[in-house]
Amino acid sequence: MLTVHHLNESRSQRILWLLEELGVPYELKIYRRNAETRLAPPELTAIHPLGKSPVITDGDKTIIETGAIIDYIIRHHGGGRLQPDPASADYDTYVQWLHYAEGSAMLPMMLNMYVLRLKEAGAPLHPRIKSEIANHLGYINGALKGRQFFVGATLTGADIAMSFVAEVARAQKTLADYPDFNAFLDRIHARPAWKAALEKGGPYALGN
Repeated sequence: MLTVHHLNESRSQRILWLLEELGVPYELKIYRRNAETRLAPPELTAIHPLGKSPVITDGDKTIIETGAIIDYIIRHHGGGRLQPDPASADYDTYVQWLHYAEGSAMLPMMLNMYVLRLKEAGAPLHPRIKSEIANHLGYINGALKGRQFFVGATLTGADIAMSFVAEVARAQKTLADYPDFNAFLDRIHARPAWKAALEKGGPYALGN
């Protein structure tokens, strides 16, 4: 059976949501962050040397990286659901969003998270980071103008990948300035599968 090694308040919440949307049975193993350092526990290194989450095991396979996990689950367990036809133009757009979520969009927000901890020492970096966050959130908001989903007319793995970008932006109190992206996250939170995943994965306030 597919096993999700889930770290509380982390990117792996998306993987639980994906599996709930697909109705795929899975085993859930929960790991807790250190309350002081917010780091993952060392037990995760027994699953993969990096000791990061999300990570899944499926038989003798171990898969890391959110985008790769989403892609793997949809290809191997989705039965054709939650992705466009690979022969369609939409599929190329889908793959772009799947990689963009972690490849570009999250970088300035992660930098913001770390630099804020430096307090005054990080002040010189704030304008550039703020500018980059605005650049990416503006781009995303524009892509959602008049749309409910990132690709096509129904939910895909691209929406699941991009949801964490919205979660972090909301936690950093910048999402409200981008109404289409903000509304997207509200729609996600209203989905029964999201609620089921949240109940299983535990509180999800991203440290707030």
